Amino acid sequence: MRLQRHGRKNYAYYHIVVAHSEAPRDGRYIERLGSYNPNTNPATVTLNFERALQWLDFGAQPTDTVRSILSHEGVLLMKHLKGGVKKGAFSEEEAQRRFDAWKADKVKGLEKIAKEQADKKVAAAKARLAEEEKINEAKAKAVAEKRQAKIEAEAQAIKEAAEAKAAEATAEETPAAE
Repeated sequence: MRLQRHGRKNYAYYHIVVAHSEAPRDGRYIERLGSYNPNTNPATVTLNFERALQWLDFGAQPTDTVRSILSHEGVLLMKHLKGGVKKGAFSEEEAQRRFDAWKADKVKGLEKIAKEQADKKVAAAKARLAEEEKINEAKAKAVAEKRQAKIEAEAQAIKEAAEAKAAEATAEETPAAE
């Protein structure tokens, strides 16, 4: 059992296949069991659980990566529990109950992780928004100060012009009074 590479450069995804040990990596295979896409977060795995378990029972040897994927999906745990049933350590129902409890615990853990990631994303968005609001407030303050300075300059210019006109008018009236 191994991975067969597909996809384009820098964006690989893999088929999980059962192949003869001497077959090329991307060559002929006996059966395709599923796929693995590490490009998503979290990585996406589709797997035919029953066939993977059956191939392990037949004695197929998974590569390290496929072993990790099978362990993550619970195939190796089910193989272990089936071994306990064969030895008579516990019943088939007990094995299924243990597997279901493990699966429920795993799903709960994954939901918790997904919730934490969503909360982090929301907190980061709020932080970015607050930072952007601070920046916008500073820009608005600078623009308001600039406008105020411009208005004051215009008012000063009008005042000076009025004073100059008044001075001119008084200068013209003074010689007429003499």
